[in-house]
Amino acid sequence: MNILAIGAHPDDIEMQCAGTLALYKEQGHEIFFAVATNGNVGSPVLSRDEIGEIRHKEQIKSCEMIGAELIWMNYDDEWLFNDRGTRTRFIDAIRQAKPDIIFAHGPTDYHPDHRAVAQLSEDARIPSSIRLVETTLPHLERVPHLFFMDNVAGIGFEPEVFVDISSVINLKREMLLCHQSQDSWMRALFDDCSITDLMDKNAAQRGAASGVKYAEAFRELKTFPQNGNYSMLP
Repeated sequence: MNILAIGAHPDDIEMQCAGTLALYKEQGHEIFFAVATNGNVGSPVLSRDEIGEIRHKEQIKSCEMIGAELIWMNYDDEWLFNDRGTRTRFIDAIRQAKPDIIFAHGPTDYHPDHRAVAQLSEDARIPSSIRLVETTLPHLERVPHLFFMDNVAGIGFEPEVFVDISSVINLKREMLLCHQSQDSWMRALFDDCSITDLMDKNAAQRGAASGVKYAEAFRELKTFPQNGNYSMLP
């Protein structure tokens, strides 16, 4: 299968579903990361161009750890909106990956860019398969299946299904730590809370709820058409 994860910022995919993606890769599936914004406001000292370039390099390094293909949309951080141009770009990202499954942020997440990705991913899913929705790439033969990822820190998210990531938790940490600039930014903003500390706590919480050491949590998009089910998860 082809698996597409769509995140608002560099490090979002690693935070919420890198363990699941690593398990898919172990099974021989193809993995795609689509990152909507370039993270170009995530520094207390660097310019927008400087931090944007650093975060792009960090994202490439993380993708290389599991052989994932990166789709870099390059929108400005904090200014992602569901308009015609952005929806068209999301349709093309989906068409490029040709996914059987899409993972995207949940619609109740704390950050407006995250919520925009949730809506854009849902809104672009069906048009990606429609021939007369013309973009730079040909339409898909079938509509992908969509799962929403857990919210940051698990706040306001009610899981329907868990994936046991205990066997790949160290790889997930290493992928997350590729984003050193974000780790420094998080420590400065949130009382020395590292991105791995935040992830570990959430993964342990979801693990405890599902009877394993570490887990990632998801919800399934329930709208028509339904082209998959929970058995598609690793």
